[in-house]
Amino acid sequence: MSAESIGRLLAPLNALLNATSATLLFAGFVAIKQRNIEAHRWRMQGAFIASGVFLVSYVARFALTGTHRFPDVGIVRTIYLVILSTHTLLAMAALPLVIVTLRLGRQGRFEAHRKLAKITFPIWAYVSVTGIVVYLMLYHLAPMLAGAAHAP
Repeated sequence: MSAESIGRLLAPLNALLNATSATLLFAGFVAIKQRNIEAHRWRMQGAFIASGVFLVSYVARFALTGTHRFPDVGIVRTIYLVILSTHTLLAMAALPLVIVTLRLGRQGRFEAHRKLAKITFPIWAYVSVTGIVVYLMLYHLAPMLAGAAHAP
């Protein structure tokens, strides 16, 4: 199997990992609202693992296939670039926030954990959900738009 083939398989895997992370994040949110601390802990740790595997898979895909440009099709490309930019910037902010938030919870420092989680959760959720949107736009919408732009 070629590097390009492996790279093509990793793109949908990355979307699936983002979806898994988002699902576990929201399930963890529901669990903590129901005061089910154990379920919350497991779901958030699962989201962390899914996000970590995503990061490794993303770097591997990038190393194998490089960058993929969204076609210049007007406002849709602008929307894509705004989503991608905010996703990327917030992903960089999320990583240390997630690590510290999880560490505080594991140390039993729940007041500090709660305060930081109020910041971390929406950023992490946004990054996970927009990761799926970026995948759909780049690998499904962009080819359709590029084809339509070249149609007679």
